[in-house]
Amino acid sequence: MTAKQFHKSVTGDQSDFLDRFLALVADRQMAFCVIGGLAVNAYVEPMVTLDCDVVVIASRLEELEKVLRTQFNVERHPHSLNVSDPGSQLRIQIQTDPRYQEFLPRRETREVLGRSLPVAALTDLLQGKLWAYQDGTRRRTKREKDRLDILRLVEHHPDLANRVPAGIV
Repeated sequence: MTAKQFHKSVTGDQSDFLDRFLALVADRQMAFCVIGGLAVNAYVEPMVTLDCDVVVIASRLEELEKVLRTQFNVERHPHSLNVSDPGSQLRIQIQTDPRYQEFLPRRETREVLGRSLPVAALTDLLQGKLWAYQDGTRRRTKREKDRLDILRLVEHHPDLANRVPAGIV
């Protein structure tokens, strides 16, 4: 079983949801990158996740939302667009917080579960995880998962430790 087949199996992706989403973005030549737990998997030993967090160039977000609504279920939230498909348990969350836009020029192509994807640079990924962990409005369990992702990154890349505020790891 390939990494891609494994990911599709775990997410119950019978509709090629992630591949269809990626093709839709690529066909429109939209700058984007993967952030969040799936991106962490590009830099450390992979863990299973049912989420795919991405940032898309803000100037094209409205256009993307219109196209996504023709093929997928889309929910707009204050800082994200949540995209889903009945044929998959995978959830794609498009981050709309403007701080993440600065990640796009520094994105790197990395192997993630059998796919070559644009992923936030390591230091940007860490910064995004720190923002998420420090956001007191998020559920405690979500914040704890972010803290564990920070710990995973620092364990595999000790040079990042000086970027993490005291008490987090």
